[in-house]
Amino acid sequence: MIYFDTAYIAKCYLNEHGSDEVRRLAVREGRIACCEFGRLELAASIHRNLRDCVITRAQYRVILKQFDSDEANQIWTWLPVATELLARAATAFRRLKPDVYLRSADALHLACAAEHGFREIWSDDRRLLDGARRFKIKGRNVIGPIR
Repeated sequence: MIYFDTAYIAKCYLNEHGSDEVRRLAVREGRIACCEFGRLELAASIHRNLRDCVITRAQYRVILKQFDSDEANQIWTWLPVATELLARAATAFRRLKPDVYLRSADALHLACAAEHGFREIWSDDRRLLDGARRFKIKGRNVIGPIR
Protein backbone atom coordinates (compact mmCIF):
# COMPACT_ATOMS: atom_id res chain seq x y z
CA MET A 1 0.00 0.00 0.00
CA ILE A 2 1.24 3.51 -0.82
CA TYR A 3 0.16 6.97 0.33
CA PHE A 4 -1.34 9.47 -2.14
CA ASP A 5 -2.08 13.06 -1.25
CA THR A 6 -5.43 14.37 -2.44
CA ALA A 7 -4.01 15.87 -5.64
CA TYR A 8 -3.02 12.39 -6.78
CA ILE A 9 -6.37 10.87 -5.79
CA ALA A 10 -8.16 13.59 -7.77
CA LYS A 11 -6.11 12.62 -10.84
CA CYS A 12 -7.71 9.17 -10.62
CA TYR A 13 -11.10 10.77 -11.35
CA LEU A 14 -10.35 13.96 -13.26
CA ASN A 15 -8.50 14.32 -16.53
CA GLU A 16 -5.61 16.52 -15.49
CA HIS A 17 -1.95 16.76 -16.35
CA GLY A 18 -0.39 13.50 -15.16
CA SER A 19 -3.66 11.61 -14.66
CA ASP A 20 -2.59 8.70 -16.87
CA GLU A 21 0.68 8.19 -14.98
CA VAL A 22 -1.04 8.40 -11.59
CA ARG A 23 -3.78 5.97 -12.64
CA ARG A 24 -1.16 3.46 -13.84
CA LEU A 25 0.63 3.75 -10.49
CA ALA A 26 -2.65 3.28 -8.60
CA VAL A 27 -3.56 0.20 -10.63
CA ARG A 28 -0.08 -1.27 -10.15
CA GLU A 29 -0.20 -0.74 -6.38
CA GLY A 30 -3.84 -1.76 -5.96
CA ARG A 31 -4.48 -0.12 -2.58
CA ILE A 32 -3.92 3.50 -1.72
CA ALA A 33 -3.91 5.17 1.69
CA CYS A 34 -4.71 8.78 2.43
CA CYS A 35 -5.57 10.87 5.45
CA GLU A 36 -9.32 10.87 6.01
CA PHE A 37 -9.25 14.64 5.50
CA GLY A 38 -8.36 13.81 1.88
CA ARG A 39 -11.92 12.61 1.34
CA LEU A 40 -13.18 16.13 2.08
CA GLU A 41 -10.49 17.70 -0.09
CA LEU A 42 -11.42 15.34 -2.93
CA ALA A 43 -15.11 16.24 -2.68
CA ALA A 44 -14.18 19.92 -2.80
CA SER A 45 -11.87 19.39 -5.78
CA ILE A 46 -14.47 17.52 -7.81
CA HIS A 47 -17.11 20.12 -6.94
CA ARG A 48 -14.72 22.94 -7.91
CA ASN A 49 -14.30 21.30 -11.32
CA LEU A 50 -18.09 21.26 -11.69
CA ARG A 51 -18.45 24.87 -10.51
CA ASP A 52 -15.67 26.05 -12.87
CA CYS A 53 -17.31 24.16 -15.79
CA VAL A 54 -14.27 21.91 -16.25
CA ILE A 55 -16.66 18.95 -16.04
CA THR A 56 -20.36 18.74 -16.84
CA ARG A 57 -23.10 17.74 -14.40
CA ALA A 58 -23.31 14.36 -16.17
CA GLN A 59 -19.54 13.86 -15.77
CA TYR A 60 -19.85 14.88 -12.12
CA ARG A 61 -22.44 12.15 -11.53
CA VAL A 62 -20.26 9.55 -13.31
CA ILE A 63 -17.22 10.55 -11.22
CA LEU A 64 -19.20 10.26 -7.99
CA LYS A 65 -20.59 6.88 -9.04
CA GLN A 66 -17.06 5.64 -9.82
CA PHE A 67 -15.79 6.95 -6.49
CA ASP A 68 -18.63 5.18 -4.65
CA SER A 69 -17.76 1.96 -6.49
CA ASP A 70 -14.08 2.32 -5.60
CA GLU A 71 -15.06 2.92 -1.97
CA ALA A 72 -17.17 -0.24 -1.99
CA ASN A 73 -14.19 -2.14 -3.42
CA GLN A 74 -11.92 -0.72 -0.71
CA ILE A 75 -9.45 0.79 -3.13
CA TRP A 76 -9.00 3.74 -0.76
CA THR A 77 -7.86 3.27 2.81
CA TRP A 78 -8.79 6.40 4.76
CA LEU A 79 -6.52 6.89 7.77
CA PRO A 80 -8.18 8.51 10.80
CA VAL A 81 -7.63 12.08 11.90
CA ALA A 82 -7.37 12.10 15.67
CA THR A 83 -6.51 14.90 18.06
CA GLU A 84 -2.99 13.49 18.40
CA LEU A 85 -2.45 13.63 14.65
CA LEU A 86 -3.57 17.25 14.50
CA ALA A 87 -1.21 18.02 17.38
CA ARG A 88 1.68 16.32 15.57
CA ALA A 89 1.03 18.38 12.44
CA ALA A 90 0.77 21.59 14.49
CA THR A 91 3.97 20.81 16.37
CA ALA A 92 5.83 20.42 13.07
CA PHE A 93 5.42 24.15 12.45
CA ARG A 94 7.36 24.93 15.65
CA ARG A 95 10.43 23.22 14.21
CA LEU A 96 10.27 24.83 10.78
CA LYS A 97 12.60 27.63 9.80
CA PRO A 98 10.78 30.88 9.03
CA ASP A 99 11.46 30.60 5.29
CA VAL A 100 9.81 27.15 4.92
CA TYR A 101 6.45 27.29 3.17
CA LEU A 102 4.18 24.47 4.33
CA ARG A 103 0.40 24.53 4.19
CA SER A 104 -1.67 23.11 7.03
CA ALA A 105 -3.31 20.43 4.85
CA ASP A 106 0.12 19.33 3.59
CA ALA A 107 1.41 19.11 7.16
CA LEU A 108 -1.62 16.98 8.04
CA HIS A 109 -0.96 14.59 5.13
CA LEU A 110 2.73 14.34 6.01
CA ALA A 111 2.04 13.80 9.71
CA CYS A 112 -0.56 11.16 8.85
CA ALA A 113 1.77 9.31 6.49
CA ALA A 114 4.57 9.40 9.08
CA GLU A 115 2.24 8.32 11.89
CA HIS A 116 1.20 5.25 9.93
CA GLY A 117 4.73 4.22 9.01
CA PHE A 118 4.83 5.28 5.36
CA ARG A 119 8.32 6.02 4.13
CA GLU A 120 7.08 7.72 0.95
CA ILE A 121 4.28 10.04 -0.07
CA TRP A 122 3.16 10.43 -3.68
CA SER A 123 2.17 13.87 -4.98
CA ASP A 124 2.93 16.44 -7.63
CA ASP A 125 2.58 19.29 -5.15
CA ARG A 126 5.98 20.98 -4.85
CA ARG A 127 5.29 22.41 -1.39
CA LEU A 128 4.21 19.05 0.04
CA LEU A 129 7.15 17.26 -1.57
CA ASP A 130 9.57 19.88 -0.23
CA GLY A 131 8.12 19.45 3.25
CA ALA A 132 8.25 15.65 3.21
CA ARG A 133 11.85 15.37 4.40
CA ARG A 134 10.97 17.36 7.51
CA PHE A 135 8.70 14.43 8.44
CA LYS A 136 11.40 11.88 7.51
CA ILE A 137 9.41 10.81 4.45
CA LYS A 138 10.57 10.67 0.84
CA GLY A 139 8.45 12.72 -1.55
CA ARG A 140 7.74 10.86 -4.79
CA ASN A 141 6.23 12.07 -8.06
CA VAL A 142 5.45 9.77 -10.98
CA ILE A 143 4.45 12.65 -13.27
CA GLY A 144 7.74 14.45 -13.70
CA PRO A 145 8.61 18.08 -13.00
CA ILE A 146 6.65 19.36 -10.06
CA ARG A 147 4.36 22.33 -10.10
